[in-house]
Amino acid sequence: MSAPHPVRLAEMTTLEAADAVAAAPVVIIPAGAFEQHGPGLPLSTDWLRAELVAERVAAGLAGRAVIGPPLPVGVSPHHLGFAGTVSLSTTTFAAVVREYAESLHRHGFRRLLVVTGHGGNAAALGTVAQDLLALRPELEFAWTPLSALAADVIAGQRPSEVHGHSGEAETAQMLHLAPHLVRTERLAAGTTSRAELDPLSRLARRGGHPTLAVRYDRLSRNGVLGDPRRATPEDGRAIVDAVVARITAFVEEWLAA
Repeated sequence: MSAPHPVRLAEMTTLEAADAVAAAPVVIIPAGAFEQHGPGLPLSTDWLRAELVAERVAAGLAGRAVIGPPLPVGVSPHHLGFAGTVSLSTTTFAAVVREYAESLHRHGFRRLLVVTGHGGNAAALGTVAQDLLALRPELEFAWTPLSALAADVIAGQRPSEVHGHSGEAETAQMLHLAPHLVRTERLAAGTTSRAELDPLSRLARRGGHPTLAVRYDRLSRNGVLGDPRRATPEDGRAIVDAVVARITAFVEEWLAA
C-alpha cells in the first residue's frame, strides 16, 4: 500500500514538489518565534501554534495547499530580557521571507500565505508584502496573525483587563493543541490590570495610534500578560476553530478570484 500523499513540501520528493505547483497552488509558510512565554509555556509556542493551524488549514483545503518551510525564529528583541529568547532583526527576518518567496516563485508557485503566531513579525511581513509588489507583481503574497483573527471569540471568554502574551488566550490554544508541553503547575498570573503598569507601559498598551514599543520585562516581571491559570482547552478549541475557519475561507475565496 502506498503512503498518503504528503501535504508538506519537506516530505515530498522533487518530482512530487513539481506536481504540487499545479495541484496545490497555495504555499502556507508557518512563522513563529523562539522566545519566552512565561513560566508555563515553551519557547516554541508561537511557531507550534502556527504549524498546527497551518496543518488544519491545509487539511481543510483538500490538496489545494501545501505547507512550505517554516520560520521558527522571528523578531523578538522585546523579549530578550528573558532567558532562552533568540531574535532575528527585522532586516534578517524580512530577507529570509523574501528569499523563501523567490525560491518558491522560481519553481512556479504564485500564491504564498504566511501564518504567523507572533505579532512581532507583523511589521516585517508588511514590508515584505510591499517589496514583493514591486519585485514580483505576479506573485500574490498574503499573511495573517492567529489570535487577532479570533479577537471576538477571545473577548467573549472575558480575559483579564490586560491580557495577551502567554495569557488566557495563548495558553488556552496550547492546552488544546499541545497540552503535553504546558507546565500547568507553573502557570502564574502576570500583569492583569492597567493599574499595575508604569506610565510608559500604560501608554504602550493603550492601543491604536501613536504606538510605542517597550520591552516585555518592563510590562511584566514574569513575561506574562493576563492570567493563564484561567485558560481551558475548550476555550483554546473555540479560538483555534475560529482561526482555522477564517483562514480557510480566505484561501477558498482567494483561489476563486
